[in-house]
Amino acid sequence: MLAMKGQLLLVDDEQGIRQSLSAVLQDEGYRVLAVATGEECLRALETDRFHLVLLDVWMRGLDGLEVLRRLQETHPETVVVMISGHGTVETAVRATKLGAFDFLEKPLSIERTLVVVKNALEHQTLLDENRQLRNQLEVRYRIIGESVPVKALRQQLALMAPTNGRVLIYGESGTGKELVAHALHTQSLRAKHPFVELNCAAIPEELIESELFGHVKGSFTGALENKVGKFQKADCGTLFLDEVGDMSLKTQSKVLRALEEQRFEPVGASTSVSVDVRVIAATNKDLEEEIARGNFREDLFYRLNVVPFVVPPLRERVEDVPLLAKHFLREFCASYGRKPKELAPEAMEVLVAYGWPGNVRELKNLIERIVIMNSQPLIQKKHLPSLLYRDNTRRAAAAEASTLHQARAAYEKDFILRKLEANKGNVSRTAELLGLERSHLYRKMKTLGITLNS
Repeated sequence: MLAMKGQLLLVDDEQGIRQSLSAVLQDEGYRVLAVATGEECLRALETDRFHLVLLDVWMRGLDGLEVLRRLQETHPETVVVMISGHGTVETAVRATKLGAFDFLEKPLSIERTLVVVKNALEHQTLLDENRQLRNQLEVRYRIIGESVPVKALRQQLALMAPTNGRVLIYGESGTGKELVAHALHTQSLRAKHPFVELNCAAIPEELIESELFGHVKGSFTGALENKVGKFQKADCGTLFLDEVGDMSLKTQSKVLRALEEQRFEPVGASTSVSVDVRVIAATNKDLEEEIARGNFREDLFYRLNVVPFVVPPLRERVEDVPLLAKHFLREFCASYGRKPKELAPEAMEVLVAYGWPGNVRELKNLIERIVIMNSQPLIQKKHLPSLLYRDNTRRAAAAEASTLHQARAAYEKDFILRKLEANKGNVSRTAELLGLERSHLYRKMKTLGITLNS
């Protein structure tokens, strides 16, 4: 018995065509529903999904072109092949403009019909795959949160994404600057073209120019073959320069020229390469301070900073912590094949009260660790790292201090405890890092009521 290859809807007012073509297609392994009118076609599509519609042009009532027009409005994902016994170039052109995949003329050639059906179904498969990929990208790069700063950020994204304006994204490490850059690209007119990123802090100074602009074989030691740079790879798309504040002044001048002229010369080349690239940059530094210190070019700053975006730290959008935590919990349970988990109210309270110095990245990493290490369906406070609620206790103590002396002591205790935790309770190493004698640190700890079990 043949495996079914797909479900087809055949629409033709000639009973002979419906019977003979249905029989041929069913013999090839397709499941076929045959109807006689455009009205029946529209009703069938309301109740079932078809991989392909074979649609006659000339029918009583609604003709095929009118049905095709309505299908493009209500079921734009449906692939349609038109059939006509009175085919003209004008009709074929109209059908194509309305969105038909192909056009078959009567009397039908069985061989050609089967080839067209096969091609149309392959086209439908590609459309489905592209749609799924777009949906996955939209989910992956969706900005989670309902706080005022996040709503404002989404509004700014909706305004800026469809333009070619350059964007400079500010934010602490871990806030999601790369996520914003991806969102700008996926919502832009360049979404079908490449999104290319370069972390300027991660590439050695001697290699960053080659990474950005490429090089020709033999241009320097180790250049064993031609290389295409990030600017050229991003042609017609988006180039994301992460940690742009760490770029050297020499490289900055070349990036400035590439931005101004939309052209550049690969390392060792004598001819220039022209590109059409939208540049988005990000930094966790105050670039105006870097300009004052002579570390960043003012003219490049103004080129990049056409529209500034500020991604708020997680501590300024604490109402989003529950949404993010639940989102990451679902995501990691699915990716690791674990049963769904929930956070107990007391555990969620700890997450909301914590300061999150590592921002969203720290929360994401924490949830991933919980999913991996904990088999319980309900995540309770005891399943969270003790640092989280210890930190909250210290913050509360500092906040409730009634005098400057008490506040200073609370923060000093918090600071020393953090250093001890970072050094796994090693007092000698902690004293060295703090610039204190070991005996002095012990006295401080005693005065502040710190023990190694605190």
